[in-house]
Amino acid sequence: MEKIIQITSGRGPAECSWVVAQVLKTFLEEANDNKIKTTLLQREKGIENGTVETATILLESDNLNDFVNSWKGTIQWIGQSQFRKFYKRKNWFIGIFEVDKTTTTEIDEKDIQYQAMRSSGAGGQHVNKVSSAVRATHVPTGISVVAMDSRSQHQNKKLATERLLQKFKDEMVKQFKAEFQAQWMNQLQIQRGNPIRIFEGSDFKKQKQVKNYKQERQRLKREDYFDRD
Repeated sequence: MEKIIQITSGRGPAECSWVVAQVLKTFLEEANDNKIKTTLLQREKGIENGTVETATILLESDNLNDFVNSWKGTIQWIGQSQFRKFYKRKNWFIGIFEVDKTTTTEIDEKDIQYQAMRSSGAGGQHVNKVSSAVRATHVPTGISVVAMDSRSQHQNKKLATERLLQKFKDEMVKQFKAEFQAQWMNQLQIQRGNPIRIFEGSDFKKQKQVKNYKQERQRLKREDYFDRD
């Protein structure tokens, strides 16, 4: 089973990006403790050192539902801003969502089409006379790359395959990000009074779940979830 998870500060300030960085670390550690394989597909750094605006993680395990459900939703951190010493706000929120996995992150070798072609550029007459360059195309998506670094067609085929895999991965990350942005726009108004997890303090200790959600929601109404200040 595979699932793709996005951790994001949304439109939150630098403090929220700091929370994303802490949550990412805790999330990966907990996944490892649960024997879940993780692959960090994308990480977008925040404007401050040690902060992360968004992170996309691929999870692989026989059973992921319980783990994902224990994280998916709003994460709250209660603490003093590290970037604005006298700022009064103490509650910061980020979101964790599951990205619809409509595409795979791997290429089936049967879907790669190779085409030999003549190299161009430096290399002398030998390079121009022999069809040593290789074009590799992923047929389902049309993604294509060319390798002509070596005089060996076999070596160029290997290089073309490696470049195609990397380009495919980069394109999939872009697609995941676009899919997430669409989901995010539909979930901007997350219920702040019912966070799935709460952390507190600079040491980022996990707090027990809030019991009185109604009272907590009333208290949090005074703060903007996506405070840009």
